[in-house]
Amino acid sequence: MITLYGMTGSGNCWKPAALMQRLGIEYRWVEVDSVGGETRRPAFLAMNPNGRVPLLQLDDGRLLAESNAMLCYLAEGSALMPPPGFDRAKVLEWLFFEQYSHEPYIATVRFWIHFLGKRELWRDRIAEARVKGEAALAVMETTLARQPYLAGQSLTIADIALYAYTHVAEQGDYDLTPYPALRAWLARCQAQLGRMDAG
Repeated sequence: MITLYGMTGSGNCWKPAALMQRLGIEYRWVEVDSVGGETRRPAFLAMNPNGRVPLLQLDDGRLLAESNAMLCYLAEGSALMPPPGFDRAKVLEWLFFEQYSHEPYIATVRFWIHFLGKRELWRDRIAEARVKGEAALAVMETTLARQPYLAGQSLTIADIALYAYTHVAEQGDYDLTPYPALRAWLARCQAQLGRMDAG
């Protein structure tokens, strides 16, 4: 059976778990206290030298790190990952966007506020990051005003990747009221994926 090493509450760890649930893939969850330093211990570093979760261990023992790489691998051959060509490239475009333009600001600000409680102490740092987070939300809003899902007309792993932290962005004090198309997309995704904070 596939084993997923992850930390509850992490959007990156939620992504492969949500995908496997969606696809009916059985897996075993192993809780890892990343905040408490468990990913920096020798036993974990022997599996993932980068010292981060999530980490996917296949039933043959092979290991795969990085949440979006897991999405690509697990979704191969399903409707959630288009075949090679332009449509797949659009999905990958959003996965790269998520890691470079979205996650560093939406997820990080959420972590600082919701998990570390640094709202007041890091006020200036948070305000600076939020400018870029709002820019990422605006990009999503523009796309979702034209089409129901990020990469086109149906749910793909691009939506799973971006939904993970967007649907809990308010835990980082992001106000989603100005983004009606994005909020409608969140509702569509939630109907198919559930919510991370609901387990």
